[in-house]
Amino acid sequence: MQVEVGADDPRLGDYVRLRESSLRRSLESERGLFIAEGEKVIRRAVEAGHRPRSFLLAPRWLAGLEDVLARWPDVDVYVVDEAVAEQVTGFHVHRGALASLHRADLPPVDDLLGLDRLVVLEDVVDHTNVGAILRSAAGLGWDGALLSPRSADPLYRRAVKVSMGAVFALPWTRFPSWRDAPALLTGAGFTTVALTLADDSEDLDVVAERLRGPGKVAVLLGTEGAGLSDHWAQTASVRVRIPMRAGIDSLNVAAAAAVACYALAPRVTR
Repeated sequence: MQVEVGADDPRLGDYVRLRESSLRRSLESERGLFIAEGEKVIRRAVEAGHRPRSFLLAPRWLAGLEDVLARWPDVDVYVVDEAVAEQVTGFHVHRGALASLHRADLPPVDDLLGLDRLVVLEDVVDHTNVGAILRSAAGLGWDGALLSPRSADPLYRRAVKVSMGAVFALPWTRFPSWRDAPALLTGAGFTTVALTLADDSEDLDVVAERLRGPGKVAVLLGTEGAGLSDHWAQTASVRVRIPMRAGIDSLNVAAAAAVACYALAPRVTR
């Protein structure tokens, strides 16, 4: 149902000040919502089964999303010009399309422990990095992602945007306990591969050669500053590093995740 509104309309409350992450975390967790931005991302969210609460669209996007809107005839479609959208959200909505959607329940950890290739995030708190890691994992054929309780929200707008909607294609959930996570992975039959600069780290390509065959592999990725905790690194099956040059000791965690996912992805024999 199309509704023309002004910037001060209280029905636009889901979209207010989207750049303020602390405000958004509280609002979205309280309401069980998240925001998707852009036509492709909105489509992927809806196709993944997330039920829309409302849409905020510039007029030029009405035709392009006509089929999506038709599936939800009772959901409000707030039609605004881009200046109003910017006033409400606090930034220039250059894609001109936003949707507020209901969060689905996360799958149980055991469901993901039944998969073969997992990326595992320990306290990765930057939304951009989380989105980029999940995009790389999905694109390189990994099966899912597990996050520590303090890792950033994959459904925060920035993470969704950077992932290009991969957060809807790649199964993910959170561990209930940070400390118990390595033991759960080991108990489920995973070879846990910790990316770390520890003295006993092996080169990634050497380890990847050993792990090319069938088997369950989980790559452990640490927080942006300090990297993996000693607890996660020392309880891993193997510790690896990406060989570096030019006096640079490591890559950004999102870049390192992409390299590791490529190196450790299962190889198809042709």
